[in-house]
Amino acid sequence: MTLLLLAGTGEAQQIARGLADRQVDAVVSLAGGARMATETDLSCRIGGFGGDAGFRDYLIEQKITAVLDATHPFAAGISNRTASICAEFDLPYCQVLRPAWTAQADDRWTYFEREENAALHIAPGSIVFLATGRQTLDRFANLAECTLICRQIDPPDRDFPFKNGRFLVGKPPFSVAQEKALFLELKVDWLVVKNAGGMASATKLTAARGLGIPVAMINRPRQPEARKVRTVDEAMDWIADL
Repeated sequence: MTLLLLAGTGEAQQIARGLADRQVDAVVSLAGGARMATETDLSCRIGGFGGDAGFRDYLIEQKITAVLDATHPFAAGISNRTASICAEFDLPYCQVLRPAWTAQADDRWTYFEREENAALHIAPGSIVFLATGRQTLDRFANLAECTLICRQIDPPDRDFPFKNGRFLVGKPPFSVAQEKALFLELKVDWLVVKNAGGMASATKLTAARGLGIPVAMINRPRQPEARKVRTVDEAMDWIADL
């Protein structure tokens, strides 16, 4: 067996370590960035496949016999493409999809399908904390009358795209106390997040709940109709059963 692990999440890092410990023949694929490449002894490739045709060629050339998809819940384009081509090739495919967040008592969540819709609810003059990453930052252009603060892990490689905002560099994990202190210091009026799920990054939601800060929650895109597991242990069991 040669397993292709599509990475990009904390679960993917744990799975990669488990594969290495069990000496499973596997390749870890990252769409971009080499942060995970040094964290496992597995073979690691960086970058895209070159579209559908390139992905098909890769599966054939590398003699891939199964694909485990542990990409981000918002990398739905990759997941849907991968599931479709694996079905075409009759290759075992499984998606590791952590449960979505659900609102709790005292949460002030407003749900959106698209980032652009946030402007329908966020009042001009608000200080908006964007915990959505920089890749979709351009979709908040209609919040021109607000102050935007976008947190990212790595130092920015470009200027903030709008004159009314700035980047804030921060390396997770962040405790609830740290998030509360930050939101108070910045005088945040709105928190905008993608419904990625997961315990580690939920501290900002707990902090917002405690401070009464409203949350713009962007719903997940459509996921593939395919085999799914929710946890690392379930993913490892799926691999063991192949």
